[in-house]
Formats: sequence, structure tokens, C-alpha cells
Amino acid sequence: MSSNKESLGRIITVALALCIVCSVVVSTAAVVFKPAQEVNKTRDLKRNILMAAGLYDPELTVEEQFQRVDSRVIDIESGDYVSGIDATTFDQRAAAKDPATSILLETSADIANMVRQSKYALVYLVNDDKGGLDKIILPIHGYGLWSTLYGFIALESDGNTVAGLGFYEHGETPGLGGEVDNPRWKNLWKGKQVYRQGAVAISVKKGTVDPQAADADWEVDGLSGATLTSRGVSNLVQYWLGDRGFESYLQNLREGDA
Repeated sequence: MSSNKESLGRIITVALALCIVCSVVVSTAAVVFKPAQEVNKTRDLKRNILMAAGLYDPELTVEEQFQRVDSRVIDIESGDYVSGIDATTFDQRAAAKDPATSILLETSADIANMVRQSKYALVYLVNDDKGGLDKIILPIHGYGLWSTLYGFIALESDGNTVAGLGFYEHGETPGLGGEVDNPRWKNLWKGKQVYRQGAVAISVKKGTVDPQAADADWEVDGLSGATLTSRGVSNLVQYWLGDRGFESYLQNLREGDA
């Protein structure tokens, strides 16, 4: 009986020791590798920004290519630049969750189903070889069928012509809503127009766009078998390019006030 108790005690002691050792190893690894993880996360985000605008070159480093990009923070309501916030450390997602830096959206206006929206947003300005404005890259997000899609839409310097679109995070169904990642579908956005007579007109159509139709310049083919994801993408693009999103900022750019 005593021998059994001693054996059980040894087992418990060894198990606890292993748990403690494993906990220390995991905690140490998390601390040691966190800086590298943050660097990789930032590099991947920059790569997705470049890819959305069709500027990514795998032969060059991301940092080399990102030298052309000027990151700024804007006040979404006014469309003005904010000088007191560092664009390199500003976390727009975290700001959207903080009541002090966000607003609660009315259900009727929340077509992208975000619930809360940050008062501030990042914008990325791509300069040409002469230092002039080449492209404007804007972060966008909103709900699809199963998940919130996070991505970027790139506009030409006119603030109206789409240069590209891409999502870097979502949980949509592979082969259906997941086709938002399909290069063929993303390529359909290039050259589309955002505004018509001062209002957001771009949308994802159910079905295929007729190139001869009067609205063809403002419509993109829907994703086959993914009506709700298509509608979600349409809604989030319209929201972020509308008067509650980047419209004021884009208007300032066109008028030379930004």
C-alpha cells in the first residue's frame, strides 16, 4: 500500500515538473519570437498593400518597394490629416473597439455590418518617379457571409478609378465566397469607376456584367454561388467610399485641400 502511494506521488511530481518546464519553454518562446512575429506581420501587411495596387514585385524586398508609399492618418469625418497620431503604430482595428476613438453605428447606416467604426483611418499614398501622386490605397472591411473581410482598395490619382482590390483576411467558404482571392475576379475591378454624378455607384452585380450596358463602368461580376459574399463586398466598398468613409478625404485630395 505504501509502495503504491509512493509510485503515485512520483507520477504526480513528474507530471507537475513537466507541466512547469513546458510552460516555461512556451512562455519563453513567445517572448523571444514576438518581435520577429511583429516584423513579419508588418511586412505581410505592406506586401498586401502593394499587391492591392498591383505594385508588388517579388524580385524586390517589400521595404524597398514601400519607400514609395507615404502612410498617413486621417480624421474620417473631416477628411483632414491628423498630426498627433503616428501612422507607423496606429492600430485601426483596436481604435474601432475603443469607445474613446470610435463611434457606434446606427443599424440603418451600417451596411457593412461593422457595429463600431474608428474615428480615424490609415491612408497610403503612392508617389510616382517625379514625386507626384500615383495611387491612393485605402483600408476597407465589412461582413460577408461567414466573416469580416479585411482588405484594401486602390484608386488612381483621380480618386475615382479603381486600380485594384484585395483581401488579406477573411473566413469565407473556399471555392465560393473564398473566390474573392481569385486573381481573375480581382482583375475585374481594375478600371471601374466609383462615383457617378457625385454619388457612390460602384457595385457587385448579381451575375455577369454586360460590357455594353450603360452601368458597365460601375459594375463588377458577382461571385458564382456566393450571393451573400458578393453583396457583402459590394456593401463594404460602398460604405468605405461613401460619406461615412473616405469620401471627404478623396474630395479634399481632388480639391487640393489635403
